[in-house]
Amino acid sequence: MTNITLDDLLNDLQKAKDIAERNENPNALVTATLAQAKLLGLDKPQLHDKNQDAVDLMADLMKELSNDKKTTYHS
Repeated sequence: MTNITLDDLLNDLQKAKDIAERNENPNALVTATLAQAKLLGLDKPQLHDKNQDAVDLMADLMKELSNDKKTTYHS
């Protein structure tokens, strides 16, 4: 049995897209394009941790406060 790779599947879908374009079949073209995107994981929403920016900002502020206290005590 031959192992099918991701590249094999993507190549087959590209051939399907080429045929769809030659035959002026936009539905088949869209279907093949969406199948490629799905195989590549591009159909999933990209998650962004909105709280990460706040955590980074808080860490920077804490570091700055810590540095201010060190300079205050040494004066």
